Amino acid sequence: MLPPLRDDKGSTIPLYVWLVGMLLFAAFVFFVFAKGAVARNGAQSAADAAALAAAQEVRDELRLEFIAGLPTGAWVLPLEGKIPSPSNGLPAAQHLAAENDSTVQYVHPTFVKGDLAYKARIQTNYTVGDSLVPGTEAKRAHADATAVIEPRCHMVANVPGQTIEFFCDGSGLWVIDPKTFNAGDLPTAQELYEVNLAE
Repeated sequence: MLPPLRDDKGSTIPLYVWLVGMLLFAAFVFFVFAKGAVARNGAQSAADAAALAAAQEVRDELRLEFIAGLPTGAWVLPLEGKIPSPSNGLPAAQHLAAENDSTVQYVHPTFVKGDLAYKARIQTNYTVGDSLVPGTEAKRAHADATAVIEPRCHMVANVPGQTIEFFCDGSGLWVIDPKTFNAGDLPTAQELYEVNLAE
């Protein structure tokens, strides 16, 4: 006579409960990492915006330095973007960071391949949020970005008391009389300098 068949239904229930618990835990952990990735992406966007804003503000200041130096012959260094701005573009960086719900920790002038650049570091005002992973509820994201001011022009001639000449990519040769020039007729800041994020 054959022995009675065993009923294994009861022994599979604990295994099923354990597997479901593990899957739920893994889903919660994945959710935490996803929230962290979103926070990091937001931080990087804010850092990019802050660095670009700082560099663009300094670009505008460089143009003013360039114009101020025309009568004295001290226009070449601003034209070539060699004069760091005392403001470091901080006000513009702070404004853009705030629009991205972040705070600027610093903006520093630096050089990238010989070109003036501004590096910004930000911290998000928001946190990753509550989760099963301890410590994430107070963790804020940080990010750095560097924007480069690339001169589009170079000097051709600079003789004090005579006309000055410089050539710009995109707008060509400029010949200016430093005694009679009109600032409104000079190249714009965008024509003088290009601002890009450093690679």
